[in-house]
Amino acid sequence: MISKETMMLPILQVADGFKPIWKEFLDDWSDENELPVYLALSDLARYVSTLVENSDEEELRDIFSVVERWHLEGDEFVKEAATVGLLEDLQNTAVVGDGMPQKIEPFLLPQTRLWWHKVSLFWSEGRVISE
Repeated sequence: MISKETMMLPILQVADGFKPIWKEFLDDWSDENELPVYLALSDLARYVSTLVENSDEEELRDIFSVVERWHLEGDEFVKEAATVGLLEDLQNTAVVGDGMPQKIEPFLLPQTRLWWHKVSLFWSEGRVISE
């Protein structure tokens, strides 16, 4: 089971370019008892958009393999953070840029794709995001 405390470890194993961003995040929040993981997921969303712009498909596939694991193996916090934190930011053009959600979608794996569509339906139709 992937927990809040271990959530970012698999990302750091597959995304070398995210490591300095994570280190800066840890430095910025070192005085806090609890890390604001959702802010780190926004950083990850912006990083993913950079990978899309640079056509780094291998790293994108590796990252979305981790996101799929978050959905399949994560505790409740991790599953929710992966959906409401990361996927929501990846669909938010104010975070990732115009046209980026459509470019990201091909990298989604089955469980992540399911939650991606639930987030999309929440924003377009007001449907509650649930199992």
